[in-house]
Amino acid sequence: MARRNSVEIVERFWREVWQSKNLDAIDDLVTEDFAITSGGVEIETRDAFKKWVAAFLSSINDFKFEVIETFQNEAGDRVASRWRVTGRNNGFMGTKPSQLRIDMTGTAIWHVREDGLLQHNWVERNAHEVHRSLSPS
Repeated sequence: MARRNSVEIVERFWREVWQSKNLDAIDDLVTEDFAITSGGVEIETRDAFKKWVAAFLSSINDFKFEVIETFQNEAGDRVASRWRVTGRNNGFMGTKPSQLRIDMTGTAIWHVREDGLLQHNWVERNAHEVHRSLSPS
């Protein structure tokens, strides 16, 4: 059995969804019952995820997404990726749109199914620190 390259699958997701801001690409890359767990909250279903991505993107002007590094386990069913988002605050995390600079880093752990579709994404990010930098003292 050939070892699959799940790093390519995840990097395609980063490129087509976050870097190109193409929500329609989600339909081709994730399962119908896809889930993302971020900040202790689980967003379930592909449609709910698309809405979450749209809201996230609208909260950061001049949005840029950079992949720092990505690697997979031996079986190819788990992928870890470190990333960085930069831009300007347009209401991120419910803050007043101030256009202050956002610089956020995070880590994503992916479950990649045998058919190459993304099933689940667990995300940890420094959102608390970013939120504090955007909120009045």
